[in-house]
Amino acid sequence: MSRKIQSVKGMNDLLPIEQKDFKLTASFWQAFEEVVARWTLRYGYQQIRTPIVEQTGLFVRSIGEETDVVGKEMYTFSDSNDTLSLSLRPEGTASCLRAVVEHNLTYAAPQKLWYMGPMFRRERPQKGRYRQFHQVGIEALGFPDPDIDAEIIAMCADLWRELGIADYLTLEINCLGNREERAAHRTALVEYLLQYETQLDDDSRRRLHTNPLRVLDTKNPDLQEIANRAPRLIDFLGEASRQHHDAFKALLDGLGIVYVENPRLVRGLDYYNQTVFEWTTDKLGAQATVCGGGRYDGLMEELGGQPTPSIGFAMGIERLLLLVHEFGCLKADNSPDVYVMQQGEGSTLIAMRYAAQLRAAGWNVLQHSGSQKLKNQFKRADQSKARFALIVAESEAASGSVTLKDLQGMHGQTTVPAEQMINQLKEWKA
Repeated sequence: MSRKIQSVKGMNDLLPIEQKDFKLTASFWQAFEEVVARWTLRYGYQQIRTPIVEQTGLFVRSIGEETDVVGKEMYTFSDSNDTLSLSLRPEGTASCLRAVVEHNLTYAAPQKLWYMGPMFRRERPQKGRYRQFHQVGIEALGFPDPDIDAEIIAMCADLWRELGIADYLTLEINCLGNREERAAHRTALVEYLLQYETQLDDDSRRRLHTNPLRVLDTKNPDLQEIANRAPRLIDFLGEASRQHHDAFKALLDGLGIVYVENPRLVRGLDYYNQTVFEWTTDKLGAQATVCGGGRYDGLMEELGGQPTPSIGFAMGIERLLLLVHEFGCLKADNSPDVYVMQQGEGSTLIAMRYAAQLRAAGWNVLQHSGSQKLKNQFKRADQSKARFALIVAESEAASGSVTLKDLQGMHGQTTVPAEQMINQLKEWKA
């Protein structure tokens, strides 16, 4: 017997049933996707779909060469003639904006776009963090004012309520200012951290000379006091940045959205400026961030487009659905409405015709395959969790009738002419 080939570590199959180490089923996932499609439509966002593979330079230029994502986590390879470096996309914003610039989508009007799909990062797999993971993201392009910042926060809060997890998430916000303000803060931050260089861990010493803001986001408990005393970026903000941030907070207050100001919130990608935010939870262990984003007003220009004020966010679907699975109210039901059975000569074709009529009328129908005894077919019907059973045996085939049974026991069993089966089922279902 040949050895089984298993999936790549950190990349999960979505099955019709729960797995021991991965509880999310394909039907639960599909129910979430349907919620997302309705939710984005309510806010006027249109879907965009981009390739999984992009030129590596796209991510180097947008995310930042010195970030952990580009430096350590991307899956990068050469194409067949070794002339072009390609990477599996590690996040969605860069791909979305590459498509917007390439096809000049913001030429006539601002754009509200959303996407959903797999992303790839070579990380150590753990609960809520996988090497192939999936994101839902939104990008609002061409909107300079703080009202769009507040709207996308309200958009998130709306989704949390619908999924039943609003009580388990905390909104954290910060302001990163503009490029000049961040540069001034960086100088002061590096000068401060150099005093403690011998006390920093390996990651922080590396980041000190490449991306010092990330040192403030350290999870090392031994470095918390050093990070807490570090110069705060908010103290380097100019008047325009402060006005934007204050207006943003005033809108959140007016909408009744509770938030926590976190001066150490910096996000892990280089392209952010001004507003940044994260929705966090304490219910998923170390993986606290469920959704995060912010402004990236200079990124479109960095990718070859016109200067375009922009803001967006992304949420990790696996991490979010783990929270919903345990605490939320999302219901996933892919059971059929009707299970069709047949027994006896000529009954199979007749049953198939009845099943086709039911499907045409909008019913979800699972038809039994094979010639098992009706007793065994009823067992399969119960396993399918269908609400009703439709039986065509020799007597029904001969008389042009069907036997209907309510498998939940509310209406019992009856035999009716075939032309009345849909009305009878509707009456029972009402």
